Amino acid sequence: MKKTTLRKYARLIAGTGANVQKGQGVVLTASVDQYEFATTVAEECYRRGASYVRIEWSHQPVTRLNYRYMSLKNLSTVEKWQEEKIKHMSETLPARIYLVSDDPDGLKGVNMEKMQKARMATYPVLKPYIDAMENKHQWTIAACPSEAWAKKVFPELKKNQAVEELWKAILSACRVTDGNDPEVEWMKHNESFRRRCEWLNSRRFDYVTYKSKNGTDFKCELIPVGRWNGGGETTKSGIFFNPNLPTEEIFTSPMAGRCEGKLVATKPLSSQGQLIENFWIRFEDGKAVEWKAEKGQEVLDRMLNMDEGARKLGELALIPCDSPINNSGILFYETLFDENASCHVALGRGFNDCIEGFMDKTNEECQALGINDSMIHVDFMIGAPDLKITGYKDGKATPIFVKGGWAE
Repeated sequence: MKKTTLRKYARLIAGTGANVQKGQGVVLTASVDQYEFATTVAEECYRRGASYVRIEWSHQPVTRLNYRYMSLKNLSTVEKWQEEKIKHMSETLPARIYLVSDDPDGLKGVNMEKMQKARMATYPVLKPYIDAMENKHQWTIAACPSEAWAKKVFPELKKNQAVEELWKAILSACRVTDGNDPEVEWMKHNESFRRRCEWLNSRRFDYVTYKSKNGTDFKCELIPVGRWNGGGETTKSGIFFNPNLPTEEIFTSPMAGRCEGKLVATKPLSSQGQLIENFWIRFEDGKAVEWKAEKGQEVLDRMLNMDEGARKLGELALIPCDSPINNSGILFYETLFDENASCHVALGRGFNDCIEGFMDKTNEECQALGINDSMIHVDFMIGAPDLKITGYKDGKATPIFVKGGWAE
């Protein structure tokens, strides 16, 4: 891939994505094999005036070793220096940039019970600091291809060819081409989101229904003071940023614990380095009560039993089946992309900024209004060519999606 094109992408991540401010610190998370591109992103952050860029390196093979050899006690311990580090971030609010590139099957075979217990033990220690940063700082997730991920997506190609093709797909999805200004393209993209959200929010739907011939038959209540969002977001201090590069979704957080029916997944889900395929979940009285996967059943079981909120929904997202990512015909095996191919929902934590006036409310107040709380937030795709989504207000039906796309 041309260095000039990658430079343009790095500039998009630091600017349109994280919108790094002059004098602000940056924490960049990346895999060690992405050191070259991570360095380019770091330089673009400095060019925007970042006071520092700290890179937190990861390496999936070492993560596998940790779960294999470390004791559960050690895995479950948050050392004082680790707590102080996240506490410092919650107080100084650096911009955060995540570069995803892991092998979708990279943690296959890891002891899932050990992983779950460790996460359940560490989360309560970290949660207060995570909550303290909610809606107060900019963050963005973007991607760069590893050889293992590229070979998963393009198994018929040689490694270097697969990496090149995955680069092309990532850049295309993020509106980065040789002959355009991606930051201008994203301004237009965000404006289209604004218009859609304005229409949805003006309808004030009480609930929505989903129906498809694949077995999806679902009803979900919405929060009376909730709202639909899409594209960029704004921090409490007024800084606009785009948390996901790419994104095609308009989303809301539904009323926690107020849904019924069955949702059938239409794409595989990559979760913690393992795949869940061909699965469905049935909800009753607002919670998942039955589920089945042809592959990855244990992963799905443990996900839905992480905590009290894991079986409830935290997000409903609308993406037409003719989205650019879906039209590419590529299955990325990475939620950042696959969730933007078609409609999806998320198990677990909801979004405070889906509440009107959220900036003046605490986490507890937002949850009291209906936002779900959980240590997980896991998206899975339910979009289909025949998917019909209908909104209801005072008993009156309004088509939102017909035949997998916007009704109007």
